[in-house]
Amino acid sequence: MRKLLSYVRRAVDDFSLIEDGDKIAVGVSGGKDSLTLLCALAQMRRFYPKKYDVCAITIDMGFDGKPFQQDGIRDLCESLGVEYHVRKTDIAQIIFDIRKEKNPCSLCAKMRRGALDDEAKALGCNKIALGHSCDDAIETFFLSLIFEGRMSCFKPETYLSRKDITVIRPMVYMWEHQVVAFSERQQLPVVKSGCPANGNTQRQKIKEFIQQQEKDFPGFKEHIFRAISNSKLDGWARE
Repeated sequence: MRKLLSYVRRAVDDFSLIEDGDKIAVGVSGGKDSLTLLCALAQMRRFYPKKYDVCAITIDMGFDGKPFQQDGIRDLCESLGVEYHVRKTDIAQIIFDIRKEKNPCSLCAKMRRGALDDEAKALGCNKIALGHSCDDAIETFFLSLIFEGRMSCFKPETYLSRKDITVIRPMVYMWEHQVVAFSERQQLPVVKSGCPANGNTQRQKIKEFIQQQEKDFPGFKEHIFRAISNSKLDGWARE
């Protein structure tokens, strides 16, 4: 836990992600990344000099018409002293049954984020924390480069003026293998994704491409992330 907190705190300090009085909603998908972030932000409240509050929100997508398996997450939130909220939606039905999207990820992400933003605002939150890691940053960079022809990446902090809410990514200094190790060590209640497109997306193909480059050229991922973090990409300048 101490090592996890050191990575998260460094990102929070470098990019000024948390201020006194913040109420932060952690977007909890049920995956290892969001659950690890939830643990980190909940525990960091004990000693971080700026006082803030945390709640957890799950957007129930309605896959297969079944309710989200929330019991394990609810127990974790109770042990951490964090409020847990689940918002039911028909996003899966809209995307896969009604619209029958062949490339569902973009629309799904927009609808899911919209529901998360609305729920966070309704709960009085001014910030939303997402569990994106170094690996996610690299994948996003290559997705933009290959499919959009531009050098771009998500920011550690983004203010959404239309929603009047700020998105923060406190795990941008953590690698996926570190998240996996923490999740397994802590036996976090990971919920398997019910998405029909899971494992068959452009992001998955980019992930496999990056894994191959890392195998062929050890240090590849670290060098790409260093280039992103040291570049003049919008939002990556350290305080």
